[in-house]
Amino acid sequence: MAKLLKNYRSTVILLFAIIIGGIAGIIFGQDTAVVKPFGDLFLNLMFMMIVPLVFFSVASAIANIGEMKRLGKIMGAILLVFFATAMISAIIGFIGIRVYDPLKGVDTSAIMNMMKTPDASQSTEDLSILDQLVKTFTVSDFSLLFSKSNMLQLIVFSILFGLATAMVGEKGKPLATLLSSGTAIMMNVVKIVMYYAPIGLGCYFATIIGELGPQILSGYARVFVLYIGITILYFFGFFTLYAFIAGGKNGIRIFWKNAVTPSVTAIATCSSAACIPVNLAAVKDMGVPNDIAETIVPLGANTHKDGSVFGGVFKIVFLFLLFGKDMTSMSSILSIIGVAFLVGAVMGAIPSGGMIGEMLILSVFGFPPEVLPVIAVISTIIDAPATLLNSTGNTVCGMLVARLIEGKDWLKKSVTVKV
Repeated sequence: MAKLLKNYRSTVILLFAIIIGGIAGIIFGQDTAVVKPFGDLFLNLMFMMIVPLVFFSVASAIANIGEMKRLGKIMGAILLVFFATAMISAIIGFIGIRVYDPLKGVDTSAIMNMMKTPDASQSTEDLSILDQLVKTFTVSDFSLLFSKSNMLQLIVFSILFGLATAMVGEKGKPLATLLSSGTAIMMNVVKIVMYYAPIGLGCYFATIIGELGPQILSGYARVFVLYIGITILYFFGFFTLYAFIAGGKNGIRIFWKNAVTPSVTAIATCSSAACIPVNLAAVKDMGVPNDIAETIVPLGANTHKDGSVFGGVFKIVFLFLLFGKDMTSMSSILSIIGVAFLVGAVMGAIPSGGMIGEMLILSVFGFPPEVLPVIAVISTIIDAPATLLNSTGNTVCGMLVARLIEGKDWLKKSVTVKV
């Protein structure tokens, strides 16, 4: 019990601070605006880190895969499986939250008096589709990458940089090591700043509740209920389907026999990174070859998080509903699903994800920084089930990759499967 409380300590403290802030907002109303500067300090610290954090994490993940056996074939299969499962997650999440509107009956007009709405003039330029794509994924000057407003462009550059480093081979190893060190350092910077998160988010949430009133709390309750429902559906339904695709009926039996320990560990730690050793052992027990297991588990912990994709969709749609933005056009739907996919890739493998995904959402869609606490609350309340899907999902993905690489009889060929 003591170990469980220790693992959940940061989440419990953050949730407690948010609850205290909510109570203060209900009691003192708009007078809570006096503590808003403490929230602004937290937001500024987070946005200050996002550019180097995204660059190091994305570039490092790609640059450090150059030594893997059968690299090309394995990486191709991993990317295909990761992309397919994350897209399925995004679509399911979007359908779920559109059917079950979390803000139904909530008066959201008050938030416009508190925060600046996105500048519509910036998104109504008369550009062709091709011109818009160019503007979305590239910038005209390298210095423009050093802005939180150009996160997609930074991700594109980071991917190219990581690929180029991996392609160099031996000469690129020192730089690949440097990128790994940079990632570790930036994640520690995030952890340091997150010590202030309870104060910053608590103060900001008090301000939000003071302006909007307690009615928005019902929206969070609906988000949590919907997320739990989708977690149960995806965990038992889709994981079973993936296991069947990977190995038929025997694949289902092997997966569920070995999935209990990774699942319990994920819920107990709320950290995909902390689950890596357990997941490695479980994937190997499922019969996945060592080189595939040792590639997909560490890579998946950092870049493949179906639970975070669900959360990303919920956060984006929550803000779209809050600001009354259109979600009926195909471009809006595709952008929501696409950015949710990226959220799953960049979220940190630590409790609450380090707010990285939230900052990406604000940057891409142009929402004001002040709304970060609004969706940060969602991250906090869904942390445990999201980690369950993030972490355990990588084990069944290992089986899918083994099926693609080794063929349909891969389970029969394996001598490590514990039947």
